[in-house]
Amino acid sequence: MNAPLSTNGSTPSADPDERRHVDGSREEEGFRVAILLLPGFSQLSLSSFLVPLRLANSVAGYRFFEWSVSTPDGKPVECACGISVSANHAFSKIISAISSVTRPHMVVLCAGEQVENQASAPLLNLLRLCRRDRVSMAALGTATWLLAEGGMLNDAPCTIHWGKMPALTETFSRLNVMNNLFVRTGDLVTCAGEFASFHLAMELVSNRLGKGTASAVCHHTTALRWRSGSDKQWSASSEFAGVSRTMSEIISLMEQHIEDPLSLYDLARCVGCSRRQIERLFDRYVSCSPRRYYMHLRLERAKQLVEHTSLQQVEIAVACGFATASRFSKCFRNAFGRSPTEHRVCSVAPTRVRPA
Repeated sequence: MNAPLSTNGSTPSADPDERRHVDGSREEEGFRVAILLLPGFSQLSLSSFLVPLRLANSVAGYRFFEWSVSTPDGKPVECACGISVSANHAFSKIISAISSVTRPHMVVLCAGEQVENQASAPLLNLLRLCRRDRVSMAALGTATWLLAEGGMLNDAPCTIHWGKMPALTETFSRLNVMNNLFVRTGDLVTCAGEFASFHLAMELVSNRLGKGTASAVCHHTTALRWRSGSDKQWSASSEFAGVSRTMSEIISLMEQHIEDPLSLYDLARCVGCSRRQIERLFDRYVSCSPRRYYMHLRLERAKQLVEHTSLQQVEIAVACGFATASRFSKCFRNAFGRSPTEHRVCSVAPTRVRPA
């Protein structure tokens, strides 16, 4: 639906307080965004970020947000769904634009599942140039991997889609990876992608055009509100947050202690319950024992590492709390019907592991 929007009779751009920086200067210039798309990118991440900007322009009554789309060679690229998206120009055009008076205010990187194999030298050089010239950058979804590959995150907090979180953590051991929707550190923003991109865009709209405009965009998209970047992504514990606080706390502890599994006694002590009470909770809500559920979490983490890294089997075993590689392999086969090695062969080619 592209009908004109309104803010119940008010015009956000007419309110001087809505259009000022913290230093009191007026926000007269538009906001230019350069979108960098890589093959296999998430269409949901891209749309969730761009649609709020388009709607904000409609509310404001003028084109405040402007964007262009670039691809590695300027040719159309396919998203993960197989839909081709055309480009305005190639990545090389962004390099020349950075030194011009019309350089982008933000470069937004959007990638997909195979991001580990997309850190080309020209792309990394472009990202480093943006970093050097203090051009704000936002990485949507898996694109955080490329910033890590380029050495631009260092010890700064960052986030990535939860499905890539274990692989990112194990591959780049120095990173401070958080389970947040998005994390802003200076002029770098990392975002979990998918619907989290919407919340990042809404923060941008609110900061630049005011909360009235942002509220109107939320109303149009039937979103009740936009969430803070500090809100958490999905986790197994979040499924029980509104059902059983104790279950949520126990599973959260399990997720935090994959490498060094806690005993049922330790879990009970941490949440102030008896072991029998915990067993009854798991029987009620997941129809299995705490020990079996814990094993499921550890093996799911192991499966992600098998699929998205080239860690050796013994390294994955240690990272997921198994005493020996043989014990890990046996449990993995029982859970998934094939060994870790066989599963890796059937999965997408993994990436190499960077030294710490």
